[in-house]
Amino acid sequence: MQYTPLVSIVVPARNEAKNLEIVLPQLPDVHEIIVVDGHSVDDTVEVARRVRPDVEVITQTRRGKGNALVCGFEHATGDIIVMFDADGSADAAEIPRFVDALIAGADVSKGSRYMAGGSSEDLTFHRSLGNRGLNLLTNLLMGTRYSDLCYGYNAFWRRVLPSLGLPPAHLPDADLRAEMLWGDGFEIETLLTCRFSEQKLRVVEVPSVELPRIHGESNLNAVSDGLRVLRTVLDERRSRWGRRIAASRSAAVSRTSPLVDEPSGAIG
Repeated sequence: MQYTPLVSIVVPARNEAKNLEIVLPQLPDVHEIIVVDGHSVDDTVEVARRVRPDVEVITQTRRGKGNALVCGFEHATGDIIVMFDADGSADAAEIPRFVDALIAGADVSKGSRYMAGGSSEDLTFHRSLGNRGLNLLTNLLMGTRYSDLCYGYNAFWRRVLPSLGLPPAHLPDADLRAEMLWGDGFEIETLLTCRFSEQKLRVVEVPSVELPRIHGESNLNAVSDGLRVLRTVLDERRSRWGRRIAASRSAAVSRTSPLVDEPSGAIG
């Protein structure tokens, strides 16, 4: 009998009441749907519970999409985690495609608007150009072959989470709890992509069609968030080399250190 993995869908939402009214009923019946509320001032929480009574609603601990996602990741109990936007830009009918790629052997299934079968009805010319440029730079610096860097429709096995080193949702320091940490914003998608690569996880790209936002305006700023993505790639590249150098030095010390006999503890 084939094992069927449990699926958790994590939906970060900030002031998305109108969109959730349409989006949540379209989601498949899975192990759990987690809506992470970003301190909304509209009826996001009430609408989520009304249109989808089985939904779990939690409140993110800081600000930003990255923190919201991590809060959902840490709350999830399924075998597979699917990242799903609340604005209607992701097609719920594609979820089985992402899950099937994982069951077939991938550690991560990453949506792509640029591979055959994928497209976007929302990307402007300038955003697409910037995305392609950042994607090319990332592939050069990180040794990857991604076709779409800045796309948040992804799924992965929950077991890989500890290896990614994401900013924890809960912090003991009260001062830090009030601030946004690096990784709490839109750069989370790039950070995940870089960490997937560093951990040598098997990433399979899945063709995806990005739909236009249904209601409201995006919180994404093409310039400032594009710069955050660029900084993320450069920081991850430097950090990766730093960790490699430290590991090499540690290995060299281990090889050259003389062996010291441990005292036996015997009394003569």
